[in-house]
Amino acid sequence: MTLAPRDAATPASPHKFIAIAGNMGVGKTSMVEFLHKTYGFQPVYEPFMDNPYLDDFYRDMKAWGFHSQLYFLTHKFRLHMGLQTRTGTIIQDRSIYEDAEIFCTNLYRTKKISERDYRTYMELYRTMQQALQPPDLMIYLRCSVRAIRRRIQQRGRQSEQEIPVAYLRRLNDLYEEWIGGWTQSPVLVWPSDRQDYLTDLVDRIEFQRSIEAFVR
Repeated sequence: MTLAPRDAATPASPHKFIAIAGNMGVGKTSMVEFLHKTYGFQPVYEPFMDNPYLDDFYRDMKAWGFHSQLYFLTHKFRLHMGLQTRTGTIIQDRSIYEDAEIFCTNLYRTKKISERDYRTYMELYRTMQQALQPPDLMIYLRCSVRAIRRRIQQRGRQSEQEIPVAYLRRLNDLYEEWIGGWTQSPVLVWPSDRQDYLTDLVDRIEFQRSIEAFVR
């Protein structure tokens, strides 16, 4: 686990925004729920079930990739803008940055989205970024593909059961590339397949120390 230090000169703010990042199945929702119950942070969950293109996308990524990603981008932007007006500490399950930097980029690199559509999407995303307040802390959940696959099978979402292992591996590689270059906020990296803050007391103490150093 690593935590990039905050700038000591940065003043405290009544509003704090924490984003939970990571591949599907790494434990983002569980972490949001834990932080909500433990500290009273306001939870914001990813609206993946509302995407009317999602089942079509998993059946035919090339035909529906651009439509699905544009839907996520639009709704995630609206959600993020709303967070900027709230007080207290907000904890978000997956940010708009991942939609663009991970999922859309992966579809483009694997030729599921054309270069023309990708350029249009990224131009819209970069324009949106200018209006967004970055998170005060990015928590990245690192997890092996084997553990991710096992968790996807256990939670039983029908649309996810046929996702190829190669797809999950590419997403993991993109996440590592992206988080390695993230500079807009401090980053807490938590190995969710090796350290279990939910059931292991030592791991929980270590995790809470890192979080509490940030929220104090």
